[in-house]
Amino acid sequence: MHVAITGATGSIGGALAESLRADGHTVTGITRSQPGTGQLQWSPAQGRIDAAGLRGVDTVVHLAGEKIGFASWHPRAIAAARWTPDTRREILDSRVEGTSLLARTLAGMDDGPRTFVSASAIGYYGDRGDETLTESSASGDLFLSKVCRAWEASADPARDAGIRVVHPRIGIVQTPKDGALQRSLPLFRLGLGGPFGSGRQWWSWVMLEDVVGVLRHAVTNDGVTGPLNVTAPTPVTNAEWTKTLGRVLGRPAILPVPRFGPRLIFGQMSDELIYASARVLPEATLASGYTFRHTDLEAGLRSVL
Repeated sequence: MHVAITGATGSIGGALAESLRADGHTVTGITRSQPGTGQLQWSPAQGRIDAAGLRGVDTVVHLAGEKIGFASWHPRAIAAARWTPDTRREILDSRVEGTSLLARTLAGMDDGPRTFVSASAIGYYGDRGDETLTESSASGDLFLSKVCRAWEASADPARDAGIRVVHPRIGIVQTPKDGALQRSLPLFRLGLGGPFGSGRQWWSWVMLEDVVGVLRHAVTNDGVTGPLNVTAPTPVTNAEWTKTLGRVLGRPAILPVPRFGPRLIFGQMSDELIYASARVLPEATLASGYTFRHTDLEAGLRSVL
C-alpha cells in the first residue's frame, strides 16, 4: 500500500512509518518544512497542500497537532506548556485546520486516497469518575472534550464524500520517548514518584506497539470505520500505575503529589491531563477484530524499560 502520514516525525508517526516500511509499504511524509525525498508539503494555517502528491496514495493517516503538555522539566518548557488563551487556541486550531484541509482536499479528488485515518484522543470523554466508557459514550465537558469533538467533526467533508473515515481515540501512550512515562521516569528513578492526589482517577493506558497496531488495523481493514478507542482493555487507576512503575524500576513510589502543586505550576492543564478520570474500554476496536498485544501494564512496562 501507499500511505501518507502527517506527524511522521513524532513518536507515534515515526513508529508507524517504520513498521509500514518494514513490511514493504510505501510511506510519504506530509511536512510543513521544505519537503525532501518521499515527502510532500502542506501549510494548514495557510490552507495549502500539495494535492498532486496525494494521487496514487491509498490512505492518509493524520497525526499532526500542537503538542499538549510539557516536553521536559526545564522551567522554560513548563512555562510554555501552560494553557493560556493563546495556547488553547493553538491547540484547537492545529487540529481543526489540518483535519479540515485534508478532508476537503480528499473530498475534491477523483484519484485520491479512499481512507482517512484521523487521530483523536480519549480526552473526548472528559472527567467521568468510575463510569465505564466505550466508543458509544457521550463526550465530556472539558476543554479537551471540545477540542476532540471539533477535531473529529472537521473530517466531515471526507465522510460526506464517501471516504472511509476512522478516528483512533488514543489513550495514555506508554513509551520512554514521550508522554507521561517519559516525564515520570526521572523522578521515579530517584525514588521520588508517587500517586497524583488520591490516585483514584482512571488512567487508560496503551503501549506504543498497540497504537501502531490499531492504526495499521484501521488502514488495512475496509470494514473499520468511525471511532476506535486505542486503549488497553485493562485500564488502571493512577495509584495502580504508580505502584506498577515503581515495582518495574525497583524504586519506592509512595510520595503523593498534592493537587495544588501541579495546579499551581500547570493551571487547567493539570486538571485535564493528570487528575481527570476516564475509564475507557476499546469495545469497538475489539469487535472490529483487533487483538491487543499488551493487556498487562507491568509486562508492557518491562518490555520497554
